[in-house]
Amino acid sequence: MDYFVPVGIARRCAGPQPSGMAELADSTTTLAELKTRVLDFARARDWEQFHSPKNLSMALAAESGELMEHFLWATPEQSQAIATDPAKRGRIADELADVVIYALEFANVTGLDVAAAIEAKMAANAQKYPVEKSRGKSDKYTEL
Repeated sequence: MDYFVPVGIARRCAGPQPSGMAELADSTTTLAELKTRVLDFARARDWEQFHSPKNLSMALAAESGELMEHFLWATPEQSQAIATDPAKRGRIADELADVVIYALEFANVTGLDVAAAIEAKMAANAQKYPVEKSRGKSDKYTEL
């Protein structure tokens, strides 16, 4: 279920931008504003009745799969080229937007504070993956 691509989000990624998308130097859109826009969008369509944590987590997984599909069977080098291909970049951005939108709606429905969850997870990851042990390595923390 596609929602919308929120306007006002700066696209600071390397590579060409999708045609028709204005590149902004700065973004003032906050996470809270995006959550509100996602919630308002769902409420205007009376979709909250369908947005249980189960359904949203499944939709999030499905959209993640659609994002992954763009890179299926590609080597790491090929995946970099795919991500910067102007013909594919817009579709990839759409899938990424769907993933984030469903994640934000999941946070809305469950009352989870996304910013606090990210901060807590980053702090935990910093403990599990100290720079001096993990720099330049892809090993799991239990192997460092």
